[in-house]
Amino acid sequence: MFDAVIFDWDGTLADTKRVVVNSFQKVLREIGCKVSDEFIARRIGIGTRNTFKDALKATNITLDDKTIDELVKEKTKIQIELTENVNLFEGAVDLLNSLHNRVKIALATMSNRRVINKLLGEKEVGEYFDVVITVDDVLQPKPNPEVFLKCAKKLKCRPEKCVVIEDSIFGVKAAKEANMKCIAIPTGTYSMEELEDQKPDLIVNSLNEKKKILNFILGETICTRRRKPG
Repeated sequence: MFDAVIFDWDGTLADTKRVVVNSFQKVLREIGCKVSDEFIARRIGIGTRNTFKDALKATNITLDDKTIDELVKEKTKIQIELTENVNLFEGAVDLLNSLHNRVKIALATMSNRRVINKLLGEKEVGEYFDVVITVDDVLQPKPNPEVFLKCAKKLKCRPEKCVVIEDSIFGVKAAKEANMKCIAIPTGTYSMEELEDQKPDLIVNSLNEKKKILNFILGETICTRRRKPG
C-alpha cells in the first residue's frame, strides 16, 4: 500500500486540451506566430513559458523575457475566461472519492495557480487535495521531477511511497526520476504505445478502471474488503 497519490490535472483529471490550445493560439496569432494545434497539444505539461519559447523558436521569432512574460499573462487570462468549457473526465470524481481519507492526495500541475484555483472551485474537487503544487511553485517544469518531489515533501511522504497518475510522457519521466511509481492514462495527447515506451508501472485506458487503479495503490485485499456490502 502506498501513502500518497499525486495527480496531474491537464489530460489526466480534466479534459482541458481544447481550452489550452485555443488560449495559446489566440495569443500566438496576435504576434504572427503560426504553429499547429498538435504542436501545442504535444507540449501540454511542460509549462506555458516553455511552450511559448518552443513556438517562437520553431517560427524564428525572437522576443525578450519581459515580452514572453506578457504572453504568459495574456494566455492565463484567456484560459481563465474559458474554464466553463473544461470538463472532468468520467470516473475522476469517483476515483478521488474512493481515495479520499484513505491516502494523502496531491495535485501536481504545470498550469498556472490562478487557473487551477478557479477550476478546482468550479468543478468542486478542491476539497480532495491535501496539497496543490503548480508551475508557479517550481523552478523546473516536467519532465524535471521537482514538482513531484515538492508534493512528497509537503505531504511528508517518502517518494517511494507515492504513486503518480499521469497522461503525458513528460509526467511519466518526471515520476520515474522522482523514484515514484506511475500509473499512465492515454486520455491526453499521447498514445498507449508512447506511454508504454516510458515504462510506467501500470497503464489503464481511463479513470473508469477504478478497481485496477485502487488495487495497485491500496492493495487488492484492502479494496476487496471495502467493496463488501453492508
